[in-house]
Amino acid sequence: MNTTTMRNWLTARPVAHRGLHDAAAGVFENTPSAFRAAIAGNYAIECDVQITADGEAMVYHDDALGRLTEGAARLADLSSADLKRVPFKATADRMLTLGELCELVAGQVTLLIEIKSRFDGDLRLATRTAKVLSGYKGPVAVMSFDPQPIALTKVLTPALTRGLVAQRRDQSADHDTAGAHGINYARYALAARPQFLAYRVKDLPSPVPLFAHSVLRLPLLTWTVRTPADQARAARWADQIIFEGFRP
Repeated sequence: MNTTTMRNWLTARPVAHRGLHDAAAGVFENTPSAFRAAIAGNYAIECDVQITADGEAMVYHDDALGRLTEGAARLADLSSADLKRVPFKATADRMLTLGELCELVAGQVTLLIEIKSRFDGDLRLATRTAKVLSGYKGPVAVMSFDPQPIALTKVLTPALTRGLVAQRRDQSADHDTAGAHGINYARYALAARPQFLAYRVKDLPSPVPLFAHSVLRLPLLTWTVRTPADQARAARWADQIIFEGFRP
């Protein structure tokens, strides 16, 4: 797929970060309600997947329960059936499998799925994600901070659009990528041959996204856009935003 064709759908609409959520209104991130709201607003959807004890890809950001749900267990220690019974706080929503999310969206808007990773070489989640998405007919792309699952995605499902998520290395952040950069990171990044880049908005402009965008001609998304200053920076340097907290 050439980059011009990809831009037509990957960057056509703003991307709702973890769905169009509003906790104050009882709509939590990565829930069916947030995804339905994004579809109603004609926004693309960004979401996260985590691996379960039985090898399923569950749509959830954290690797453990507790921030948004009842309980405190790690998702990797529970089955998908267990997790689907866990209530989100103050809402009737329940956690979805990736397959259930695909059924809900059904090609109505673009899906952008982040494969979460602990940089430990565990590729079960990438394998399951590739299998589920191999039969999906709508516009969809996968991405990760870890290039190893994306390199595997290229092998398993070469037609599936794939990208890398990144930020400047000298920034403290929520994502523990310390030590992930180096020979192994570069080796897997080259093997992955990413087709787009999603870069932290507060780190723009930076040499890596500028080179990828201007020289390699890769579409550039930027996350997470929340403020007018973020919007202005994104408009200057990126092709499209991954946003939350407002409606662009």
